[in-house]
Amino acid sequence: MRPLVLLWGCLVLPGYEALQGPKEISGFEGDTVTLQCTYREELRDHKKYWCKQVGYLLLRCSDIIYTGEEGQETTQGRVSIRDSPQELALTVTLRNLTLQDAGKYRCGVKKLVFSETFLVSLLVFPASPGLYPTVTTAKQGKTGAEASPFTGTSPYGHAGTSLYTGTSPHAATSPHAGSSRPTMQLDSTLAKDTRSVPSSSSSKPRVSIPLVRMLAPVLVLFGLLLAAGLIALGSHMLRWRKEAQLATETQKNEKVYLSHLSTLMFSLSLPWL
Repeated sequence: MRPLVLLWGCLVLPGYEALQGPKEISGFEGDTVTLQCTYREELRDHKKYWCKQVGYLLLRCSDIIYTGEEGQETTQGRVSIRDSPQELALTVTLRNLTLQDAGKYRCGVKKLVFSETFLVSLLVFPASPGLYPTVTTAKQGKTGAEASPFTGTSPYGHAGTSLYTGTSPHAATSPHAGSSRPTMQLDSTLAKDTRSVPSSSSSKPRVSIPLVRMLAPVLVLFGLLLAAGLIALGSHMLRWRKEAQLATETQKNEKVYLSHLSTLMFSLSLPWL
């Protein structure tokens, strides 16, 4: 029973408190998103990686990208990753977002037996004419918002349009006519605010987590318990069958012995007759 409890803990609490970061980030098509996962001191010298989670019952990773040497950035396609041991932080950058990029990702630290991971959800909204490329940075534990100019140009060639209206709570960082959409530094707790940005087209609705994925650890544990119960039942039935066979053989031997004994006594009594 104890190994099953340990396995349950590994399934339900992967990387508990070992890694921290934003649980959810979002952006529009064509945007660049940067996030930062922090890790504990004892994980400083371990290999770090970033991957996309696939599968429902059997969770696994695809498109895995590992960190390079200390402080060096590793790029694979539109994804870059860099480990900063001095800051105990793993920085991941996703460029030129597409709708297909939306999904579940994991910051990971490779270990000998079980890797430590942290789940990050990425939401990608359809782009609209008049929206400019954005660089969004989400950092764990950072408070407040900072804005700096973004030097990119609009992919749609529309100038003089503003992303936010005059009543928007982000008016202080809204771009002016003819200017590019600014870079936004977001706290991990404020990353969800980007979903409320108004646009000329309807935003993509958030896809809820499938119930099967949430219940996957429970199903796995239930399967293990069921298998253990079947094994115990089969073992008990086999032992009972052996005991029954042994009892039957013992009864047969006793009958044969009594038969021989009665025959012997009868033969011994014949001379006295």
